[in-house]
Amino acid sequence: MTAVPVPHRVVSRRRETADTVTLRLAPVGAALDAFAPGQFAMVHCFGRGEIPLSVSSVQATGGIAHTIRAVGAVSAGLCAARAGDVVGLRGPYGTGWDLERARGADVVVVAGGIGLAPLRPLILRALAEPEAYGRVSVLVGARTPHDLIGRAEIDRLPSAYTGVTVDRPAPGWRGDVGLVTQLLERAPFDPARTWAFVCGPEPMIRATARDLAGRGVRRERIRVSLERNMRCATGTCGHCQLGPLLLCRDGPVVGWDRSENLLYVREL
Repeated sequence: MTAVPVPHRVVSRRRETADTVTLRLAPVGAALDAFAPGQFAMVHCFGRGEIPLSVSSVQATGGIAHTIRAVGAVSAGLCAARAGDVVGLRGPYGTGWDLERARGADVVVVAGGIGLAPLRPLILRALAEPEAYGRVSVLVGARTPHDLIGRAEIDRLPSAYTGVTVDRPAPGWRGDVGLVTQLLERAPFDPARTWAFVCGPEPMIRATARDLAGRGVRRERIRVSLERNMRCATGTCGHCQLGPLLLCRDGPVVGWDRSENLLYVREL
């Protein structure tokens, strides 16, 4: 881990949606320490600043990928980067999904919108070892069909069940319409032996975790990835505080048993 941005070159740029791209990055010199699925980097756009981004792909060579939606000056600058451009990375930071604890259990992955990106390394790792896990279900929701990222990859997943739904259909859409939680009814899992991993907008996280717990999945086995305003990433500045947690240090992945009550406290 380093507190100084390490130069990384953009190897490739893939357009995901109208406002979202995936940048594949490779270190210019020495690589950062290996990232675990669920951890994040502080990604520096020179001349604009830096933002926290979870990794959407981890490579053995030290290269990683980030899926970025343009919502501010820094993210817009990163989305505009082209192959050959250089950005800065520092990390890895935070907690990972800790998939190892789910060995021998059913796995349920629930993603909302761009929340699929931090879950992608976990999904691929679980499916790469089918003998190590029980049934793997991948449930994905988005606002519209045009907001789905990685749709072609989702359709090819060899999971026990893969479901995709949208809030607002577009002409030609023949899939499910509605909240991603409705897909839980079709997913084959035994609540008593299930680990669940959830990432997306906060209302979706709350609804999904509540439904999973209501079906009998133990709260400590429901892992959610939370987002707050991270600046230092070292637990020093306090901008990412959520109750007793500093999410850059104690998160972003947190058990629902620790985070449930915190997410129902109104922030002023």
